[in-house]
Amino acid sequence: MTTKTAVVKSTDEPVDDPLEHMLLFFNLSIRKLAFVGVSLPLITLLTCLATAYFFQYDDVHETHCRVYNVIPSISAITGVTPQTYMWRIAVAFHVGPRMVIAQVYYNYFINQVSKAADKSTCYILINLCYWLNLIEIAAICGVTYISNRENYPVHEKIFILFMLSSLLYMIVMIKTFSKVHKTMTEHQRLSYTIKKILFTVCITSTFTLIIYFIKHRFYCHDLAFTWFALSEYVLAVSNMAFHFTITLDFPHEQLIVAKNFPTLKTD
Repeated sequence: MTTKTAVVKSTDEPVDDPLEHMLLFFNLSIRKLAFVGVSLPLITLLTCLATAYFFQYDDVHETHCRVYNVIPSISAITGVTPQTYMWRIAVAFHVGPRMVIAQVYYNYFINQVSKAADKSTCYILINLCYWLNLIEIAAICGVTYISNRENYPVHEKIFILFMLSSLLYMIVMIKTFSKVHKTMTEHQRLSYTIKKILFTVCITSTFTLIIYFIKHRFYCHDLAFTWFALSEYVLAVSNMAFHFTITLDFPHEQLIVAKNFPTLKTD
């Protein structure tokens, strides 16, 4: 009679950790990246406004109507030197984080599609959201590097493109966000609500901006350009705040550059 012996491996043996031999070269949280991407243009914009208002008052308040005006437009304060150089540098440095954030959202939404009911619609929305974001980034570069003093007709058209792509991106982002999240966490619900509020502020500011631009351009009403400029600032700050909501969507995620890091499947 033969006897069979069962060999059982001990579960106490050390398991090889794939991260044990990893060499970390760079680590940056999404929150910090978003902070740089938003705070840099915001601080620069406020600096341009303050310095241009106090030191170049006549230059930034000059309009074709020659009417009374209190608040200069963004194009005016970033179209005089040295503010134009400050603004162009800030926009150049903020493009990198914006491109990364656009890709992060794209990959995140793609990974969430499996939980969605209507996958085909989700894929369309995700791609539309991604490309509208890139168009918005390109448009803000266009209005920055082609100032109203250098080429007003082109500057005006690119500004319109920026507004359209920005508003369309916001509404598509909100729709995509709700589609891919069948159920939302507390942070996701807060982010979703804030996004809707900021979009409402942006669309309202856009309508007031258009109304007062027409009043200024065609009827030369006193203070019309002031209200136009104020609407423009509200629109710009609300747009920045909308993009900053990524800190609610990715509160703990990190950007990592490392050697011997486990290979991840990417598109």
